[in-house]
Amino acid sequence: MTGLERLHAAIKAAPAGPDTIAAFDLDGTLISGYSASVVYRDRLRRFDISLGELLRTTGAAIDTQFRGADVGALMDIAVRALTGRTEEELNDWGERLFRQEIAAMIYPDAREILAAHRKAGHTVVMATSATPFQARGVAADLDIEDVLCTEIEVIDGMLTGDLSAPALWGPAKADALAAYAEKRGVDLRNAFAYSNGAEDVPMLESVGRPVALNPDRTLASVARRKGWPSVTLRKPQRGATPLSTVRTATAMGALAATAVVGFSAGLVTGNRQLGANLVGTYGPDISLSLLGIDVEIDGEHNIWDHRPAVFMFNHQSSLDLLVLGTVIKRDVTGVAKKEAANDPRFIPIGALLDVAYIDRSNTAKAKAALQPAVDKLKNGVSIVIAPEGTRSATPKLGAFKKGAFHLAMQAGVPIVPVVIHNAGERMWRNSLVAHPGPVYVSVLDPISTTGWQLDDLDSHIEEVRSQFDAALTAGHR
Repeated sequence: MTGLERLHAAIKAAPAGPDTIAAFDLDGTLISGYSASVVYRDRLRRFDISLGELLRTTGAAIDTQFRGADVGALMDIAVRALTGRTEEELNDWGERLFRQEIAAMIYPDAREILAAHRKAGHTVVMATSATPFQARGVAADLDIEDVLCTEIEVIDGMLTGDLSAPALWGPAKADALAAYAEKRGVDLRNAFAYSNGAEDVPMLESVGRPVALNPDRTLASVARRKGWPSVTLRKPQRGATPLSTVRTATAMGALAATAVVGFSAGLVTGNRQLGANLVGTYGPDISLSLLGIDVEIDGEHNIWDHRPAVFMFNHQSSLDLLVLGTVIKRDVTGVAKKEAANDPRFIPIGALLDVAYIDRSNTAKAKAALQPAVDKLKNGVSIVIAPEGTRSATPKLGAFKKGAFHLAMQAGVPIVPVVIHNAGERMWRNSLVAHPGPVYVSVLDPISTTGWQLDDLDSHIEEVRSQFDAALTAGHR
């Protein structure tokens, strides 16, 4: 049994319910790397740091890293440099940095650990020395409602350049967690605490179930001495390697070759659907095999029991199209945004499958574009569509648009939710390169649209979205 498997067993064995707290550090624990580094790199790119501040920050960082100094001096320098900026500006800045960089730094296995705690009904809290602007994006994405962090003083919507209280570092973080537990009336002897750094030893010592998660060398030594569990998670796969680049190029070439064969078969027989079925049946499987990606499907019978259908999927990665191909295979087409018609990765498949392209900036055109899709459904061809309309930055769901639901209602066919758990781990949102490993898919029970009325459509959409959300939150374990 691996360390991660033992951790999941320990979570399952712990007392269930909200009186068991699970407290997570942020930097290095939930994310691979440090949010402060992302902030400073962004400021450097925008020439937003003076030479004096850079020198002071470097000196304070050296004191913290090598001399064991409190992080307070480093935080003071950083916060003072933000004097006079508005809270709204900082919130927007934090959201942008989360979408662009920090989202891709979240440990995939951390999501599964959080899912295990939620399944047990535990209370999850983030405890970090980071500021709210660094922490809120990750907390919101991971559905962590309670955040203990270093608060910046704001008066009349403006940053004063001071901290509201000392930075949550070392004993201060342990004290904040103790106050949080006391307020909730719970005992920390039943609590879990997770951190990667030795500065959090006071917090880890304050709970009954400390875990050294992705520990640095010092904390790993402390954990061995004290007998604490020590678990190192897989790092997010983001960059391209020579091998992954070659594999991806080969896989895309194989898919293109399969598309040519299918297109040719369609021309020769005069049956475009036959060509599309050839591609759907063989192309994705061949491409995913070349990529070293194995798709594991739960609820596969739901793919075949109720056809035609509108297959809805959560969209995070360019890899989703291949995954859906290997899951659904045949007698299917899609609806895509107009911009996809110019995407070289999508053009061959779009042409072969006779995809309906929607101009989302023009409501009238969007409605007209849906009619061919309705006709196909009535003729026995299923539709696959992403109700979010675009790829999300992380596995967390975006808002669902109404078009897919109108489509299912007009055609009188069921909706089949296809939940893709982790395609973004194999191929990140804007990446052109895929990495080997498993992709997990849950095909949920079909949802009948019989009797649906336009007046009740919002509630039906929320019902479907909640099923996606529950499946993603539960994870694939």
